[in-house]
Amino acid sequence: MTAVNTETFIQVWQRLLTDPHKSWVLFEHGTCVVLTAPDGELAEQATGILEEFGPVRVGSPAADFGVIDLEDAEGWVVTGDHPDILTYVGRGEPHDQSDIAVGLYGRSKRDRDGTELRIVHVEDRRGSAGPA
Repeated sequence: MTAVNTETFIQVWQRLLTDPHKSWVLFEHGTCVVLTAPDGELAEQATGILEEFGPVRVGSPAADFGVIDLEDAEGWVVTGDHPDILTYVGRGEPHDQSDIAVGLYGRSKRDRDGTELRIVHVEDRRGSAGPA
């Protein structure tokens, strides 16, 4: 179980993903799949992407990660080999807050989300005109 609750994940992703035309789906451990070309059922589309690209396969691009220190939120975003899969790691989650420790922690969260595939929130922005 993660130290960050679902409501916190939703609030963080709503602050970070400000493009009014990009829908996204949040999974239980903080992994977000951004749907740049949403088509049909968003949950199904995101689940298919995360099922294919979420699980870690050591020695392959699926094991790679990058770490982005966030200025607008307390934590980091961990990226992987798919540009639309992002995982949030809160400041209180890993004990060691070096980039490598945060990256490995975020990668493990993405792996859990990619195998468990439990959706906790869908942000459907199709048809959104954005702020007036």
